[in-house]
Amino acid sequence: MITKLPSRERDDASLSARRNPTRWRPLAALSVALMTSACAVGPNYKKPNIQLTPFHSAAAVDARQTADAPHLDEWWKGFHDPELVRIEERVLTQNLDLVAAMGRVRQARGAAEAAVARMLPTLDFDPQASANRLSQEGLIGHVVRTIPGFNRDYRSYDVSGAASWEIDIFGGLRRGHEAARDEAQAAQMEQMGERVTVAADAADSYFQIRGDQARLSVAEKQIEVDTHLVELVRQRRERGISNERELAQAEALLQSARQAVPLIRIALEAQLNRLDVLMGVQPGTYAAELGQPSDIPAIPAIGGNDKPADMLRRRPDILVAERRLAASNARIGQALGDYYPKLSLSGILGFQSLTPERLFTAPGFQAVGSGALRWRIFDFGKIDAEVQQARGAKAEALAHYRLTVLHAAEDVENAFTTLVQNEKRTEELQAEVTYLTQARDLSQQSFQAGVIPLTDVLDADRQLLNSQDQLALNRANAARAAVSSFRALGGGWPA
Repeated sequence: MITKLPSRERDDASLSARRNPTRWRPLAALSVALMTSACAVGPNYKKPNIQLTPFHSAAAVDARQTADAPHLDEWWKGFHDPELVRIEERVLTQNLDLVAAMGRVRQARGAAEAAVARMLPTLDFDPQASANRLSQEGLIGHVVRTIPGFNRDYRSYDVSGAASWEIDIFGGLRRGHEAARDEAQAAQMEQMGERVTVAADAADSYFQIRGDQARLSVAEKQIEVDTHLVELVRQRRERGISNERELAQAEALLQSARQAVPLIRIALEAQLNRLDVLMGVQPGTYAAELGQPSDIPAIPAIGGNDKPADMLRRRPDILVAERRLAASNARIGQALGDYYPKLSLSGILGFQSLTPERLFTAPGFQAVGSGALRWRIFDFGKIDAEVQQARGAKAEALAHYRLTVLHAAEDVENAFTTLVQNEKRTEELQAEVTYLTQARDLSQQSFQAGVIPLTDVLDADRQLLNSQDQLALNRANAARAAVSSFRALGGGWPA
């Protein structure tokens, strides 16, 4: 039962409230606390703290005798190869994967802006002018057609604006905006990751091209040597010094050198085409420019002393996984917001008249205001499922983030080890080529002097050919391993 105070007592209570506002401070504080807690619906995001030990392969990388390490954002300049720098500039400005990634960034940013717009009032301006002819057989026309002076033809003019606003009392819309913002940042990091990938792919392809060109040069030189050897054996056979078996062995060695050339040319053409596509042009566009062989440049130093924390800050794939984890956390709050009622306000202000002369007059003014409360009070089962789904998505995102970090550390360790071991193998192959070249030259001299049989010369040539081919291939692989190291560290974009 509600008891109304007499008017004088109500006035006294009001006066007392104004004179003694401390009486109402607990109620005001409670209201503010409720509003604040409502705005914070859902868990606040806290970035996972992942601790990694130093890379165990970093010491071997630091021990390499090379110059200072280049900046990671433009690591390709550390090779001091003008052609490689020119290729990277083309790739980073013309690559179509980067263009597509930028399109995805724009989509995600648009979604984030739309989430912001949902938190703000909307205003629609809708002026209308219409000419109407009322049916005399309709419900209204049938009644009013008998009225004297009734005119079935009339015009109407309406100039009004409608506004609506969903007040985000409990923060569901704000959490949705947070999620969209985090996803937009993830898309931007993906675009940076695409930049890292295409820059590394271009360098990888370039070094494969240089390696194939070196292998092709080795094969062609071997063909010249084997051709000369065949002519020499023919001459010795004509003089009765050699026989048909030795000539057949020399011919077989020549054919072995020749059959290796098509395979190398196939691999070379594939990498030239791959590089053109990476530069966003039709295959064959820059083939002539790269047709002139060039030595593989010296490998620069690599920041092996970088801490794993530096990798966590630089690698775009880790940053993408972290931003998506943050977005999944915000989605939980967005789902929890459906447990609470939603308050929306709307209103219309404008003028309406049957004649334009009286449109903007006081009698023609019209105003409508309304408020609505929507609460899914009988739909909590579905909301429970949506919240459970959001929490499961966050658990998946957290596991994916941790796995991404582990895979990133794996990439660094593998790349460092591959680089160091390939460089060691290159040194060994270089020494082997030097010794085998001496052995082959001495064998040819001994064969011409009649001291050793032709089979010894054939064996020396075969060993030298294989060693020179492996040296050219391994030099390219060492350069590619350096590229993989820069990629694994997240190099290729300004962090």
